[in-house]
Amino acid sequence: QLQLVESGGGLVQAEDSLRLSCAASGRAFGNYIMAWFRQAPGKEREFVAAISRPGTGTAYPDSVKGRFTISRENAKNTVYLQMNSLKPEDTARYYCAADENTFIRYSPNDYGYWGQGTQVTVSS
Repeated sequence: QLQLVESGGGLVQAEDSLRLSCAASGRAFGNYIMAWFRQAPGKEREFVAAISRPGTGTAYPDSVKGRFTISRENAKNTVYLQMNSLKPEDTARYYCAADENTFIRYSPNDYGYWGQGTQVTVSS
């Protein structure tokens, strides 16, 4: 079992930065692909970023590429999402997710562990 707790959300202005953290409890954090998703009201949950088990591989959709960076510290059981140049359309609840996949996947259906989320609101 893996429990995930996100933190770091808040209300910011456009072009500001935020760093989200996701702390995992449980065994063998390094065995999990870690990812961030987001969901805005009335919209489907959307892939934001993912990172491989050792942290050497990452993936992003075009909507955040170049602005967001995912990283992990396996010794601290923590994954981060650095968000720069935030836009109002980035406003959503951000969720940390994990799964024992071998490769990075992009659908929320491929992740078996989820946190409760943290709200990010970007004003224009």
